[in-house]
Amino acid sequence: MARTVYYTATTLDGFIADPNDSLEWLLRQTEEPPDDGFIDGVGAIVMGATTYEWVLRNLDGPWPYEVPAWVMTHRKLGLPEAGKDGKTPDIRFAKGSVSDHYFEMCTVTGDRDLWVMGGGDLAGQFADEGLLDEIITWTAPVVLGRGRPLMPRRLDLELLDVGRSDPFVIARHRVIGPLLEDSPTE
Repeated sequence: MARTVYYTATTLDGFIADPNDSLEWLLRQTEEPPDDGFIDGVGAIVMGATTYEWVLRNLDGPWPYEVPAWVMTHRKLGLPEAGKDGKTPDIRFAKGSVSDHYFEMCTVTGDRDLWVMGGGDLAGQFADEGLLDEIITWTAPVVLGRGRPLMPRRLDLELLDVGRSDPFVIARHRVIGPLLEDSPTE
């Protein structure tokens, strides 16, 4: 059965980008994350407009993903150029809630995973709807102090696995649900 997985790099203090949406902190790491097989298990990708625009700005060649990609946005965005094979990437712009498009996304994935590529608020929207199964983080030895949070939600998680790939600590968590204990009162 397909899982919905938020798979991302983060800083030690829980940010996925600095306040200017820069990933320079990640790009300067001495080691490139190894191929852990995650991408081979992905049947579709979903990302927010900011992540999509970052990928487009930093492309070095054709669109890097062969699976369908949803971009959750309320803005009009352009498509990347066709690859050398002349094929236009399968990118679908979507408005509304993630639950409005979830069935179609999962239908396309078949028995492979839906990768919530970014950002933290988008992953939080999946969690809010009870549609996020796992969070896999690659934690870099960097502290930013502020920026875009990994997950701007209160969630209860179960640690499934932990590992290391210099300089990253890799953790895989199952999402149990909203964290209700010690909930702030309004």
